[in-house]
Amino acid sequence: MKKRTFIIAQIFILAIWLTLLLSFALQETDSFQDAVAVNEALQSVRADWDRLESHENRTDLSYVVLDTEGNVLYRTGAGLSESVNRAIVHRDTILDIEKEGVVAGRLIVFNDSSGILESRKRTVTLAMAGSALVQWALCVWYLFYLRRVIIRPFRKLKDFARRVAGGNLDVPLAMDRENLFGAFTESFDIMRDELKKARMAEAKANAEKKELVAKLSHDIRTPVASIKAAAEVGAALASERKTRENYGQIIRKADQIDALVSNLFTATLEELEQLTVASVDMESSELAAMLESADYFSYAAVPPIPECLLHADRLRLQQVFDNIFANSYKYGGGAPQGTGTFPENRKIDVTLRRENGYLAVCIEDCGGGVKEEELPFLKEKFRRGSNTGNLEGAGLGLYISDYFMKEMGGELLVENGENGLRVTVAICLSK
Repeated sequence: MKKRTFIIAQIFILAIWLTLLLSFALQETDSFQDAVAVNEALQSVRADWDRLESHENRTDLSYVVLDTEGNVLYRTGAGLSESVNRAIVHRDTILDIEKEGVVAGRLIVFNDSSGILESRKRTVTLAMAGSALVQWALCVWYLFYLRRVIIRPFRKLKDFARRVAGGNLDVPLAMDRENLFGAFTESFDIMRDELKKARMAEAKANAEKKELVAKLSHDIRTPVASIKAAAEVGAALASERKTRENYGQIIRKADQIDALVSNLFTATLEELEQLTVASVDMESSELAAMLESADYFSYAAVPPIPECLLHADRLRLQQVFDNIFANSYKYGGGAPQGTGTFPENRKIDVTLRRENGYLAVCIEDCGGGVKEEELPFLKEKFRRGSNTGNLEGAGLGLYISDYFMKEMGGELLVENGENGLRVTVAICLSK
């Protein structure tokens, strides 16, 4: 409504300006002379011709009366044209005074058009200045109006959005239905309230999830402890060396499962970044046991390991090797599930080299690799190659391994080798 009033006022002021300008431009200066008054002055002079000394000006005009010789017989005031030539130059009105059909003299009526014109100019100027002042006042008022109904509410919305983006969902947004943003204000506050409810629901779900994981972890550790105990009894009673080694492998895996399950008390699958990595100095000779533990089908021959001091987390490094060998068994042409038989022409190749402050452990399967365009995505969460077929998997093994290696200061490289997929674990050397 106020916007419409402001526009109507501006149009009205513009119409006043145009009217004043047109009236001033179209006004003819010749029309400034009052013909009736001129005629009245002529008749009064003619009536008083014989007694001009007692003549009285009955009009508002200024004039001079001359005889036929050009002598001044009467004047209404000083500064008037007192000759025909001057009257012509000044564009005064010159009328003949006839007496009994004979021209007895002339009446020179002073042309005051310049004064009238100046007066009109002043009037138009003052009127336009007044309307301009009114227009300026209207603009100032409308500026304050816009500031109050648009700019100020918009700034409030901006500050509110900044608070919401910063996580502050407790302070409501004051609603003002009188400004243009009234409906938006209410919608924004509804959004804040819904976000707060969603955050509370998420926090509750996370708490319940962690509680569930804690309960499951407790339930898992119980049978694992039983497996470990049974394996320890079996190792103690076994007479053959190979049997004792198998039981030892079971015991080590049980210990590893117990350590991993303990992590579930503080982290879930969606919160992998919360898994702690604590790197310590370790001998490179320990890698042999880790690789043999990860290669539980013994499909890879562990080459000689260069003697050096590594800086890594034993538990996390074992997880990395376990994930890589598990992928080789599953996707790299390994043994079919449940057979334990590995084709002779398909082995897992393991090589080690020391370079640039790292000990690089390269593990290559015989599965033919993946497409080149898929390599950059294999270390992303839930990403798998197109060659996986119907094999089950979550696409987290290489993602977790890459995270662990970065936390240990190392690196995980994935590339296609000669026979299949090659994964290089670059373990940082101790300084």
